[in-house]
Amino acid sequence: MKRRKFLLHSLGATMLFMPGKSALAKFRSDKVPFKVSAGRGRFNESFLYKGKHPNDIKISGKDTDGKLAMFEYIGYDKVGPSLHVHFDQDEVFYVVEGKYRFVVGKQTILMDVGDTIFLPRNVPHTWIQLTDIGKLVYFVQPAGKAEEFFRTMNNLKQQPSKEEIDRIHEECGMKVVGPPLKL
Repeated sequence: MKRRKFLLHSLGATMLFMPGKSALAKFRSDKVPFKVSAGRGRFNESFLYKGKHPNDIKISGKDTDGKLAMFEYIGYDKVGPSLHVHFDQDEVFYVVEGKYRFVVGKQTILMDVGDTIFLPRNVPHTWIQLTDIGKLVYFVQPAGKAEEFFRTMNNLKQQPSKEEIDRIHEECGMKVVGPPLKL
C-alpha cells in the first residue's frame, strides 16, 4: 500500500511541475517535415557545377529562415573550386565517397570517406577531388546567398569572364583569391 501511495504522490508532484500549454507553445513550429529523394534537389531544382557535376540543394535557406543550407555534390572529374573566401558563412563538408585534398588558410588536409571538415568564414579555402568519382555533403551556415550563387552560375549561357565571376562572387558575399588546385 505504501508503494502505491508513493507512486500516486510522485505522479501528482510531476504533474505540478510539467509545463503548461503556453510553455510548450514556444517549442512549436509552423515548419513541416519534407523528404528530398536521392538524385533530386529541393524544389525540383538541379544545379550542375561546371556544367557536369550535380550540386543539389537538399535543405534550402527558405526552410531554415536563412540559418542553414545543405547541398550534395557529386563529382565525376578531379576538379574543385577556385581558392575563395566567404565573408559571412562557415562551411562544413562531409565526404560520402572518394578522396579530397582541402586547403584551408595555410593548412593542407587530406580527406577520406567519413571525414568531416569545418571551414570558418573569412579563411580562404579550396579543395580538389583526388578520385574519379566523389560525393560531398556540405552545409553553409548561415545560408546567405549560396543558393543564389549556384543558381546564377548554373543559368549562365556561356563561360563567364573573370569580371563576371568576380561580380557574382561579390554579390553573394564571396571573393575569388586564387586559382583552383591542380593534381
